[in-house]
Amino acid sequence: MAITLNHTIVPAHDKVASAKFFAELFGVRYAGEVGPFAAVRVNDSLTLDFGDDDGFESHHYAFLVDDTEFDAIFARVRAAGLPFASSPHGGFDNRISHYDRDGRRVYFADPNGHFLELMTRVDA
Repeated sequence: MAITLNHTIVPAHDKVASAKFFAELFGVRYAGEVGPFAAVRVNDSLTLDFGDDDGFESHHYAFLVDDTEFDAIFARVRAAGLPFASSPHGGFDNRISHYDRDGRRVYFADPNGHFLELMTRVDA
């Protein structure tokens, strides 16, 4: 059997608001509160379980998407007025990264300070 990530817990200052923010931005389903978590169904095999936490370090979450998904999510990032970056280093330059015209990548932060990454291809 292949190894598949089923779920991960994402620490948040407000689990419901954070889960709804993520679901709306990524165009996926907010599944509601499940036990102590606010769940977001990312795809058939992955759920992000947002949990309230008062103190945590920010995390990096990277999502491989196709060009259509990238365009849709990135449009929502821009519509939300979120600063974005072409690199994980050097601050928000409001640019995206191109792989010699063969792919795109962009970074932005959620309200909890987690660094989210969208990419249309994985580096070889």
